[in-house]
Amino acid sequence: MTDAHDTAPPSAVANAAPAPRARMAGHALVEALLAQGVDTCFGVPGESYLAVLDGFHEHRDQIRFIACRQEGGAAFMAEAQGKLSGRPGICFVTRGPGATNASIGVHTALQDSTPMILFVGQVASDQRDREAFQEMDYRQMFGPGTLGLAKWVAEVQDANRLPEYVARAFHTAMQGRPGPVVLSLPEDMLTTLTDAPVLPRAEPAHAWPAPGGLRDLRAMLMAAQRPFVIAGGGGWTPESVQALQRFAENWQLPVGCGFRFQDTFDNSHPLYAGDVGIGINPALARRIREADLVLAVGVRLGEMTTGGYSLLQAPRPAQRLVHIHAGPEELGRVYAADLMLQSSMAAAGKALETLAAPPSVPWASLAAQAHADYLANQEGAAVEPMDMAAVMKTVQRLAPADTVYTNGAGNFSGWLHRFVAYPGMQHHGRSQLACTSGAMGYGLPAAVAASLLHPERMVVNVAGDGDLLMTGQEMATATGYGAGRLVSIVVDNGTYGTIRMHQEREYPGRVSGSDLFNPDFAALARAYGWQAERVDTTEAFEPAFARALASGKPTLIHVKLEADVITSRTTLTAIRQAALAQGR
Repeated sequence: MTDAHDTAPPSAVANAAPAPRARMAGHALVEALLAQGVDTCFGVPGESYLAVLDGFHEHRDQIRFIACRQEGGAAFMAEAQGKLSGRPGICFVTRGPGATNASIGVHTALQDSTPMILFVGQVASDQRDREAFQEMDYRQMFGPGTLGLAKWVAEVQDANRLPEYVARAFHTAMQGRPGPVVLSLPEDMLTTLTDAPVLPRAEPAHAWPAPGGLRDLRAMLMAAQRPFVIAGGGGWTPESVQALQRFAENWQLPVGCGFRFQDTFDNSHPLYAGDVGIGINPALARRIREADLVLAVGVRLGEMTTGGYSLLQAPRPAQRLVHIHAGPEELGRVYAADLMLQSSMAAAGKALETLAAPPSVPWASLAAQAHADYLANQEGAAVEPMDMAAVMKTVQRLAPADTVYTNGAGNFSGWLHRFVAYPGMQHHGRSQLACTSGAMGYGLPAAVAASLLHPERMVVNVAGDGDLLMTGQEMATATGYGAGRLVSIVVDNGTYGTIRMHQEREYPGRVSGSDLFNPDFAALARAYGWQAERVDTTEAFEPAFARALASGKPTLIHVKLEADVITSRTTLTAIRQAALAQGR
C-alpha cells in the first residue's frame, strides 16, 4: 500500500515540468551555464574535459568557447569578463599545468574582488590519489581561507549534483565580497549520463547597512571639518555608483578612487580629487593625512591604496575611519575603524544617498580645492623626444567617450592612471580594466576579452615591453576570433621599469637582471595579423593613433622611450642622485 506522502497531488503532477532527457554531464554543464546567462567562455582545450567541449559544440548557436593560447591569458580574459559584466567570468582549463598556469587569473580575481569561476578538468575517479598523469588536489592548491586563492574550491564527484554545484558556484562568486570559485571536474564524471535539471539563474542577495549605523555615520559627518571619501572595490552597479555621486553632491564631499578603481566616480566631476594609489598626487596624499574623517566605501584599504599603510596608519588611524565593505571578514582585518558597516556595493551608494545633508557644510571650499589639485596634477614638464603625458592626453582626446582602457603592471601604467580621466561606470559601464594584484601581462588579454565581448566599444591597452611579452601570444586569439576596435600601445624602454626604479633607489648604479632584449614589436604584431607601426617622437604619435582608431582592425603602436624616463614624476637619474645623496 502506498503512503499518501509518496504521491504528488494531481494538480502538481499536471503542472510539473517534464524531466530533462539523459545526457552527458559535460553537456549538462553547458546547459547550466546557459541558464546563468553565459554566452562566452574562455579557456585552453584539454583532454580532461572533452565532454564539455562537445557540449559547447552541441549548443554552438547559444554559447561560444574562445580557445586561448595560454591558460594565464584565458584566466585574465575571464577575470576581465567578470569585471565588465558584474557576473562570474568563465574559464576552462585542463588539469595540472593548465590549472597552475591559470592560477594567476584566480589570484587577480581574488585581490580585485571580481566574480569568476575556473573549471578544471581532473583525472578519472578510479585514478585519484595515485599521482596519476598531471593529477593535483585542487582543494589544497587553491584552498580557501584568509590568504587562499579562491572563495570556494570543490570537486564534483556525482554527475547528478553537477547543476547544484554550478548554481552554488555562481552564488558564492557574487555573494558578499565578489571573488573566484574553482570547480574540479573528474573526466569520468563528465561522461556519465544524468537527467538532473539545471537550476535557475543565480542572483546575489544584497545587504543593506544597519539603520543605526547610518545614523551614526550622519552624526560623524555633521561633526567633521575635513572629511574625505575613498571609493572602489568590486560589486558596484551603475545605479549604485550614480547614487554615490548624489550622496557626494548632497554633502559636497571630496572623493578619491582606490588603486585601479578609477571608474567608481566620474573623474570629470567637480568633487573628484584623484586616484589613491601608486604615484599619488602629493597634494592628495596630504589631504587624506590631514582629514579628520575618512569614509572608505568598498575598498579593502590594502597596501597600494594606503601608501604602504601610511596614509592611514595601521591598525589605528589618526583620522576617524568609517569602513563600509561587502565582506564581513574584511571589516576589522587591518584597521580598527570607528564605525564598520557591512553592505553590498549594489546597496551602499543607495543607502548613503538617504542621509539627509545640512543646508551647508564647512568643507565646501576644501572639496573645490581638492578637484583643483587634481586638475593641476594633469600638467607636467614635457620630456622629449617622447612625452608620455602628451601621448596619454592625445589618447584621451581622440578616443571615444565609452572607450575601455586596460593595463597590466609596470611603471608605464602611471601615465595612463594620471593623465586619462575615466567616466563613472553609470555612463558606459566599466571603463577601467586593471589589476590591483599587480600581475604583469593582464592588460592585453583583458583588452582582447573586452573587444570580443563589446565589439561596439573601442578598447585601448597600454602595455610595457616586459608586460606585453608575458601574454603577447593572445594577439593570435584577437585575430582568430575577429577582435576589431582594439589598439595596444606598447611602451618600450628596454627594462623592467619598476624593478629598475627600486634598484636605483636602493642600490644606485648597480643594475642587475632588469635589462631587456626586445623584439621589433611592430613586426611581431604584423606576424599575428595585426596592423602595426613604430613611433619615436611625440609628434608622430597622434596621426598613428588616429589611423589605429579608424582601421577597424587590431593595431599595435610601438612607442620607443628612453630607459631613463621611468615614471610620470621622475627619472632614473633623479632617483639615482637622490639615493647617492643619502649615502646608499
